[in-house]
Amino acid sequence: MPTPPPPEPVASPPVPLATIARQWLRLGCIGFGGPPTHIALLRKLCVVERQWLTPEAFEDGVAATNLLPGPASTQLAILCAWRLRRVPGALIGGLCFIVPGLAMILVLAAVFLDASAPAWVLGAAAGAGAAVPAVAVNAAWSLVPASRARIGSARSQQGRWVAYAAAGALAAATVGPFLVLVLAACGLLEVAVERPRRPGGVPALFPAVAGHAAAVGGAGALVWVALKVGALSYGGGFVIVPLMQHDVVHVYHWMSGAQFLNAVALGQITPGPVVQTVAVVGYAAGGLAGGLLAAAVAFGPSFLFVIVGAPHFDRLRSSPGAQAFLTGAGASVIGAIAGSAIPLGLSLQQYWQLPVLAGAAVWLLVARRGVVAALLASGAVGVVLALAGVRV
Repeated sequence: MPTPPPPEPVASPPVPLATIARQWLRLGCIGFGGPPTHIALLRKLCVVERQWLTPEAFEDGVAATNLLPGPASTQLAILCAWRLRRVPGALIGGLCFIVPGLAMILVLAAVFLDASAPAWVLGAAAGAGAAVPAVAVNAAWSLVPASRARIGSARSQQGRWVAYAAAGALAAATVGPFLVLVLAACGLLEVAVERPRRPGGVPALFPAVAGHAAAVGGAGALVWVALKVGALSYGGGFVIVPLMQHDVVHVYHWMSGAQFLNAVALGQITPGPVVQTVAVVGYAAGGLAGGLLAAAVAFGPSFLFVIVGAPHFDRLRSSPGAQAFLTGAGASVIGAIAGSAIPLGLSLQQYWQLPVLAGAAVWLLVARRGVVAALLASGAVGVVLALAGVRV
């Protein structure tokens, strides 16, 4: 019987919980820019400034959390705090990292979803929303090089990568509610293909796909949509878009297509993970209580995965089955993110949004500039047009 790996060392002397709360709250307030920014801020704090973690331990944490479903940078924040003070540190650090962005996005949701919102607010939402399809394509494109390198350079391997990406794109554009099944199928297919060369199964850490809750409605439906985001999403924050869009807009009718675009934009311009978008969906479904419920369900699995799984992360990283599953599912995720641009683009309602979308695409894909700047500039265009009397 193999000997279990020893637990990772806690920082010595132990870091006070008040220090963890203060520092992780600060990161939660300034963490604009998505996972690259979050990783850089955590590295600067934990490795460079305070030397709580070695560079090797931090990089191992980055690699391990990228193997987990859900928001990887949030899980990294939880893991770093866990390494300092185990469960109390993980709970306090994770909550302090999440709460600032959650509070901000719920306030913005109340403003942007208000039926009596002033025209300039609606213009800002419509302008920022117009850029979202370009943001989706940009997010997918940024993931392509690493994903293609991961699967291998042989023609058969590259052919499978294209097939997985195409399956994800087609599913996101046509059968949104069943996207989770497609992602899981691509991951399991890659496991089956690689098993003769690299024996090893998919660890139990990866959750089974649950049944669809369309017939339940109400709180049960909201819980299911948020659970897909937090426990069944692989390969990057933006995959939440195709996972949620069809349910939110067409099945439960919590939001219009244009409002969903606004929700995605809000998730991009607020600090913290893009997964915060689920709180806007929850707010539309059930007010403040719905927003808090959706956030709790979406982020709960991240705490569970880290607290329960952290002592076993070395085993997870060395599992051929886990690596193969993420290779197949990750390629499908990239296709799904790109494919989500189609229904997102079809949700645009005004002709003036088309040149805004084109401008955002040039800014992101040609000039290779920042997402937040693209969304803010697009929102500003919407404000100007609304104040000029253009229908928004």
